[in-house]
Amino acid sequence: MLTATPIDDRRWAAVVSRDRTADGEFFYSVRTTGVYCRPSCAARQPRRENVAFHETTAEAEAAGFRACRRCRPNEAPLAERYAEAITAACRAIEAAETPPTLGELARGAALSPYHFHRLFKAATGVTPKAYAAAHRDRRLREELAADAPVTAAIYEAGFGSSSRFYERSDAVLGMTARRYRRGGETAQIRFAVGECSLGAILVAATDKGVCAILLGDDPDRLVRDLQDRFSRAELMGGDADFEALVAQVVGLVERPAASVDLPLDVRGTAFQQRVWQALREIRAGETASYAQIAARIGAPKAVRAVAQACAANNLAIAIPCHRVVRTDGALSGYAWGVERKRALLEREAAA
Repeated sequence: MLTATPIDDRRWAAVVSRDRTADGEFFYSVRTTGVYCRPSCAARQPRRENVAFHETTAEAEAAGFRACRRCRPNEAPLAERYAEAITAACRAIEAAETPPTLGELARGAALSPYHFHRLFKAATGVTPKAYAAAHRDRRLREELAADAPVTAAIYEAGFGSSSRFYERSDAVLGMTARRYRRGGETAQIRFAVGECSLGAILVAATDKGVCAILLGDDPDRLVRDLQDRFSRAELMGGDADFEALVAQVVGLVERPAASVDLPLDVRGTAFQQRVWQALREIRAGETASYAQIAARIGAPKAVRAVAQACAANNLAIAIPCHRVVRTDGALSGYAWGVERKRALLEREAAA
């Protein structure tokens, strides 16, 4: 029996189980075929007496074996190659004046459009089209912040025409481009600060719906947070109708399991919107882990991004990020304090 290094049960067990975690730790060669492979190679399992183990590809090749064409052990692991291809595609999207088509991106990655689309979404949490749109929107915000003329900023960001931008300017900026560049100047936001059983509460709304529900211990700090976000907006005290809306929100805090149909003005990236929608689908009295949310939105590897989207939520209770827990069921961080999170979950469980 040909051996390059002593055969041990652990290595053979990895070959038998096609253990991907063992890839890179060692390689094995097959005397009868003359090739060497990764432990995870999907080729037909060889007989043990024909197998030798090697520390490196160079060692296997020095012993006279050639690389398997199926698992390509002399190249980067498949997961690495895919990651590099997706990263290159992201950079291509960001550098292009007009977004590349799915076919162009797939050809650049040497993959079929279907396979590339699936890998891209799994890696980034969004489709190539959504990634391009989000990047274009971000570029527009940067151009406006740099005091570029509005029309120039629109074209520089990648919008094919000003009409295409104005069709969806509310979704991109939440207001007109000129208002955005002036820090929300002339935008009207009604707000009120009150008290609930969890402390101070601030409710703010545009003419489209509630845009912020903030909880805390210091009412003044909540108001400052709102002012920082819309530095030049016209902040107005709520009228009688608004007070009724605030009462609805406070009622939701006291009875988080209640069914209250609040009008919401929700804006975020395409990925954040998907996460927030998934949160709203968690029923009162139930919880889900970050990993479960990632799986539900079709991005099982985007657990960290899901956690970041939860942290970016500005609508406490209405978008119930308090229902997301760790995989072991333990309470994780909460923007408005873990104790408030615990209280909300206990109220829902008791309802």
